[in-house]
Amino acid sequence: MKRCFCMLGLLLLGSLSASAQAPEVKFIADTLVVQAEGTYEADPDLATMTFQIFSQDKDIKHAYAAATQSMQRIVDLGAQNGLKKEDVTTGVLTVAPVYEGDRRKRARSYYVQGNVVLHIRDFSRIGPILDGSVEDGVADFRSLTYSLADEEDAKRQAVAEAMRRAVGRASIALEQKGQKLGALRYMSLDVKQLVGVAELQTMPMSYAAETVEVNSDKGPWKQKRVPPPPPPPPQPQKIAVSASVQCAFQIQ
Repeated sequence: MKRCFCMLGLLLLGSLSASAQAPEVKFIADTLVVQAEGTYEADPDLATMTFQIFSQDKDIKHAYAAATQSMQRIVDLGAQNGLKKEDVTTGVLTVAPVYEGDRRKRARSYYVQGNVVLHIRDFSRIGPILDGSVEDGVADFRSLTYSLADEEDAKRQAVAEAMRRAVGRASIALEQKGQKLGALRYMSLDVKQLVGVAELQTMPMSYAAETVEVNSDKGPWKQKRVPPPPPPPPQPQKIAVSASVQCAFQIQ
């Protein structure tokens, strides 16, 4: 008898637990739920070039002065290619001591580094800026990224397209039953951006011109090795911004 009561109690607990875990389904009368997506594509109108500035010397003043001069050369290179002051961003130069084995000893040299970011709207100036920076050997070119100057406008266009599709689908669905679309009761929105081209090109310091010794029948002689030309800048692709909406409309 006790075993029967125990089994009955377990069954009751199991049924109560199952009913507690089951989600409550709610139906909203006279409501139509529609989901739609919208995409807006545009050609990029802004390019961002990043350069790393570097300098190393036994004298901290000489290392800092060389890095400052290199940074100014990149800034001047941008100005020569039509960039405005607000299109050039210079980072802070940081100084780090270089030790030889024991940090308690005096620093062997000092390493100074920083970065310069150029915002370019005329893409035809990318090649000359890249060529000038490599020929002068003043800095390492790090990255080139294409984007949209006004990203918010592109997002608004994508959201508007998604809403037009949602309203259109809902209206067509209700027309089949002779009903009309009413007010919007609920909406959720998700906006995603797909970046076009973002390429990383690294040009090490060894790209500078070198002098090498060549042996021939006429005896040894020195030849200046020409640095390789910089790679061509990548071609920008269209940038797509997508938006997804889920709407609940009242049915009239």
